[in-house]
Amino acid sequence: MVTRGREGKRRAVIVAGPTASGKSALAMEIAREFDGVVINADSMQVYAELRVLTARPTKEDEAAVPHRLYGVWPAREHGTVGRWRAAALAEIDAANDAGKLAIVCGGTGMYLKILVEGLSAVPPVPEDVRAEARAKLAALGNEGFHADLARRDPVAGAKLRPADTQRLLRAWEVVVATGVPLSAHQAADPPRPADWPTLLLLPPRGPQVAAIDARAARMVEEGALDEVRGLLAQGLSDELPAMRALGVRELAAHISGSCDLPSAVKALQIATRQFAKRQNTWFRGQMQKAQTFHTKFSESLMPEIRTFIKEIR
Repeated sequence: MVTRGREGKRRAVIVAGPTASGKSALAMEIAREFDGVVINADSMQVYAELRVLTARPTKEDEAAVPHRLYGVWPAREHGTVGRWRAAALAEIDAANDAGKLAIVCGGTGMYLKILVEGLSAVPPVPEDVRAEARAKLAALGNEGFHADLARRDPVAGAKLRPADTQRLLRAWEVVVATGVPLSAHQAADPPRPADWPTLLLLPPRGPQVAAIDARAARMVEEGALDEVRGLLAQGLSDELPAMRALGVRELAAHISGSCDLPSAVKALQIATRQFAKRQNTWFRGQMQKAQTFHTKFSESLMPEIRTFIKEIR
């Protein structure tokens, strides 16, 4: 039985890895064997309309073991890491209170980092400031917006790259809304990191690319085009996170007649490979203390993983 332990501390296991590493299958296997609940830590799998494109667990998977925070927000909503973290902590608490193993599974590095390290308390940003930030970004472009942020918040300007769009927007919104740089808020209220054991899958590049390419082709067979058509029919803003999911832009180009289907699938494969490469770099740099397996998940890993889970419980 899993409890919160002494002093009411939360307990969880993290299962992490880049796309097509088999982390979802691993999390499910752990949940089956150890009476667990799988809690999503993928920033795109939270959106209801993106089951196929994000390779979300199937309905059969969700019926086999408890899954939480998958497909819980509509694509029209702008999910944030803070909102997700609050929901994830609530699900971890619920699992702990029920005596179940909380298994946080995902490949979004920022979500996992913020979940473990915590968030500093920052006053809420008014919606008009958020709208102003996006309008300024559209007018100036990333380079110009980065320069404007650096004038207002030199610490954030030095830390962030022009390509870090979401983090640039967040830093700009905070300093404009509060008059205080984000770094100052964070220094005044430092978060308290959690010490949760982590299993990390890092398969070799070759097998990972093969899995990515096969999955992209399979997504089309499983209804990805209809999924994108459904999103486009809603007339959603391109600025919404769901509209930036891998495959939306690539398949939308085919739907509009800009390219044939094989070209769209190829573009999706290339974009996913590039994304996976960035994930690999992040995990290698940020999760050095994790129990790492340099392979895609397979049943052959389970004896070692069983021992790992038993030891931490």
